[in-house]
Amino acid sequence: MTTDATAASAPAPLLCRCPWCGTDPFYCAYHDEEWGVPERDSRALFEKLLLDGFQAGLSWITILRKRENFRRAFDGFVPEVMAGYGPDKVAALMADAGIVRNRAKIEGAVLSARAYLDLREKGVDFADFMWESVNGETFVRRPATTKEIPAQTPDSAVLSRRLKAAGFKFCGPTIVYAVMQACGLVDDHLAACHRARPL
Repeated sequence: MTTDATAASAPAPLLCRCPWCGTDPFYCAYHDEEWGVPERDSRALFEKLLLDGFQAGLSWITILRKRENFRRAFDGFVPEVMAGYGPDKVAALMADAGIVRNRAKIEGAVLSARAYLDLREKGVDFADFMWESVNGETFVRRPATTKEIPAQTPDSAVLSRRLKAAGFKFCGPTIVYAVMQACGLVDDHLAACHRARPL
């Protein structure tokens, strides 16, 4: 009989994957089910941008394992709620051991929520804002090895500048490229990866 506990600790199926996820079942599930899948929901893209900002200087698996804690702590990453965070909420977040307690990143997330709302006030949909960087279609690269995958690209640099100009924080070109990869704006699954074919 298989329980949730044993399923969670079971080795990931032996499929050919991009090597960055290793054999950790949790990480492999993220690779198989989320990474590179086109995301066109504005709120989901906003959440991913913030989480990647928190990743700066850390590994993505660290953030991924804390993702539910982040969602709880940041009220589901609802921009309308986050934009109203004041000193008391920031202090509470700084005391929350379940997330990354970095004041600059926490305060940056609040400012990014306000920037998100500012864009919307101007009639700009955040998903459209992000996808404009690839003309609305996934850019498929299909590298043969991880050495062929850049840390950033001219497109991510342009999008980074646009995000910063709009008031978003922790959105340098490397962070932005990670978001583009994860959210399917760019498809960087290796040619040999089983996910090189559409879901």
